[in-house]
Amino acid sequence: MATALKTAWVLAALGVIAPAQERDRRDRVDVESYVIEAEVNPRTQTLAAKAEMRLVPVDDRITSLTFELHNALNVSRVTDAEGRQIPASRSQQDFTLRLNFNDPLAKGQALTLVFYYDGRLAGEEESPVYGIRFAAIQPDYAYLLYPARWFPVNDYQADRFSAELKITVPAGYRVLGSGIERKESAGDKTVYSFRFQQQSFPGSIGIARSEPVRVSSQGVTSELFLRSAAAAAQAYGEEIGKILSFETSLFGLAPSANLMVMETEDVAPNGYSAPGLLFLAPKAMGKQPNVRLLANQLARQWWGNLVAPVTRNHIWLANGMARYAEMLYLEQTAGPAAMENETRDVYIEALTVEQPPLSQSARLEDYSPEYWAATGAKGAAVMNMLRFVIGPENFTKAMKSLMDQFAWKALHTDDLRKICEQTSRENLQSFFLQWIESTGAPEFKLEYTVFRTQKGFRVNGKIAQDLDTFRMPVELRIETEGNPEEKRVEVVGTASEFVVETFGKPKRIVIDAARKVLRYDNPIRVMVAIRRGEQFAEVREFGESLKEYQKALDVSRNSSLAHYRVAEIFFLQSNYQSAANEFREALNGDLEPKWTEVWSHLNLGNIFDITGQRERAVNEYNLALRTKDNTQGALEEASKYLKEPYQRPRSSH
Repeated sequence: MATALKTAWVLAALGVIAPAQERDRRDRVDVESYVIEAEVNPRTQTLAAKAEMRLVPVDDRITSLTFELHNALNVSRVTDAEGRQIPASRSQQDFTLRLNFNDPLAKGQALTLVFYYDGRLAGEEESPVYGIRFAAIQPDYAYLLYPARWFPVNDYQADRFSAELKITVPAGYRVLGSGIERKESAGDKTVYSFRFQQQSFPGSIGIARSEPVRVSSQGVTSELFLRSAAAAAQAYGEEIGKILSFETSLFGLAPSANLMVMETEDVAPNGYSAPGLLFLAPKAMGKQPNVRLLANQLARQWWGNLVAPVTRNHIWLANGMARYAEMLYLEQTAGPAAMENETRDVYIEALTVEQPPLSQSARLEDYSPEYWAATGAKGAAVMNMLRFVIGPENFTKAMKSLMDQFAWKALHTDDLRKICEQTSRENLQSFFLQWIESTGAPEFKLEYTVFRTQKGFRVNGKIAQDLDTFRMPVELRIETEGNPEEKRVEVVGTASEFVVETFGKPKRIVIDAARKVLRYDNPIRVMVAIRRGEQFAEVREFGESLKEYQKALDVSRNSSLAHYRVAEIFFLQSNYQSAANEFREALNGDLEPKWTEVWSHLNLGNIFDITGQRERAVNEYNLALRTKDNTQGALEEASKYLKEPYQRPRSSH
């Protein structure tokens, strides 16, 4: 139960920073294209490959180059185009392959490198991305995704390339790839060829044994290769058409008219998007389409494939817009109230990471909690605020203009700023300085006085906050004896005065009532601290977790969620008396969210069963039933323990 109710999905310990400085010291080249010939043997779970890489040096007189390659792949030799061998060495620590050249490479002079390598990718090998599997060859299916570095990679997530792939598999298997597909038989094997001529990231393939389900929806034809979720294939295909239709209205024509979807496995990422391809993990799919996951991943057909960040310091553009597209589709399908709730959750997640600024995102480890909180959640928050500042119509115009101008090109944050400035005719320099190059978020304090005038009323007020360089419009909602009035006030620096005229007598003024601005207040501070605590708890850093929950309680002693989370940790540590005390505090608190009531009763029942107090346990289970709250199957749990006492799990130590 404790895991099921966690709101933070954590894949690695907090606070890990990638060795970006080491990457920055490498000599720079631009890899333009690959020609990869590979044979995949599902029976032996092996890969044998030859990869020709065409590159152009960006720096002059380069004597060594470093590429990233999966540690499970053994390089037999590396040659130049004429077959001359190039000395190569491996570093297992950072998944790299280093080449040393006898003659320095000249800036701007193209060359071809040929890599010969093989290895076994059963999925048990250490992944280049901590805790997540991006490559596995199984008897019935396989997936080799770009982040696995199953071919030599330069400047991960930034150096775009074209590709020709020639993949040989046993007869009866189907290969999925990006671009123009050809197929030919070769005895008891089949050779699939894919040609993708645009500069993007066409370096992911899937291999399936089953026949696909073909679904046409909203003008989009999807081929779905699903195993555990095969029964939902039709529903998934229909939803994909709806989402692509909506996102086309935001970003313009999709780069791929049709789509192939493949199910991976639970240890893979929830979703991964390559040109014309979607890879989904079964744990994230379910019987009904996971609309949010689909909206996020389909947006990456534009953001990350059609346009991509010029460096990892601009990765927030792709991750933030994908997350924001998910939010916008939620608003489209579930309404403004759902969007408000989602915005609040996204803003809370964004505030869990204070450093670094988004313009230094390369310092964050790929797929870490901080990476997603910053580049995904804060990136989405920035997009939401940008849409608020320049207006929804201008925002959509800017997105389509950006796709037109930068299709199959690299994108810099300044490019987004300039296009938004051209569209809105506003100077957005301070906005981008505040949210991209700086850290921190404001906390507004409002003072005002109301005066009667001949035409109605005048409000003289001042908005204070502590960020000296802050500048942004903020909405005021003035609640009067009649209808509420909305006014927009420009907040500049630490104190901004304003004058507002109203017809009705002001009863109350609320600043940023719709929560458009990423900002702090006491309720948000509580939720941010709880979210951080949850992240630490996921990786069993219970001491740090308790510190964060205590921060929440320092702001609000009445927070049921904070008390509940503290109780969970005590329960996990078998400190049942302290756990019971905290579950009681949760019941005596604000009962926000509502499920804290039913689950506190359930957990108290579990504690009384463990300590041999069956009558008291039964009473708690009955109290749980009376709430009629079935969050995460709570009522079924209560009924089960009324029939049979809760048993303490056997220790794994």
